Amino acid sequence: MCDKIPSKEEMEKALVLRTGRKLHEKMAQAAVAICGLGGLGSNIAISLARAGVGKLILMDFDKVDISNLNRQQYKVSQIGEYKTDALTDNLKEIAPYLEIEAHTIFMEEGNYFQLLKEADIICEAFDAAEEKSNLVNFVLENMPEKYLVAASGMAGMGSGNKIVTRRIMKHFYLCGDNESDVSNNIGLTASRVMLCAAHQAHAVLRIIAEQFDV
Repeated sequence: MCDKIPSKEEMEKALVLRTGRKLHEKMAQAAVAICGLGGLGSNIAISLARAGVGKLILMDFDKVDISNLNRQQYKVSQIGEYKTDALTDNLKEIAPYLEIEAHTIFMEEGNYFQLLKEADIICEAFDAAEEKSNLVNFVLENMPEKYLVAASGMAGMGSGNKIVTRRIMKHFYLCGDNESDVSNNIGLTASRVMLCAAHQAHAVLRIIAEQFDV
């Protein structure tokens, strides 16, 4: 185990070598909100932290449960902790200079605007269909200048090739197979959930890089 945390300058240099100075600066200046820290959200956060995104705004009200460990980025030792606290700790081990704004809160229409106003890009990562649609509709109607990356369909053992990213509107991206549902099959598996989360994270990075899908 490394007993010396790299300096901020060392971490930045390593990222610049991978992505180039111009893109790294765009990543470092970006603020991304992640709404829900389960199988999608926790994996999205890990990917964005590794890529060098400067600020993550994390939102969830739940605690880590043993049932989460098959697909979410938590440890056995973190069972019972709030997901916001546990994920913050895990992210800081990966990216110690990442700015994190964590809200242990249930998201609903009354607090959407306040929680999301500082984000450049919003990731919808809820489990429940109603919560997904409520957030998507609110952002599209009330915050149309924000980029929104949502997910629909990542359950079961279907082919990973069916999970794709679609640009639905100028500022709205949807990732998943748009079909599978947790109630119709064996549920959520780490590999397929992580595929969808990777699509969402990569969509975010492409937006930051101004590489927009047609």
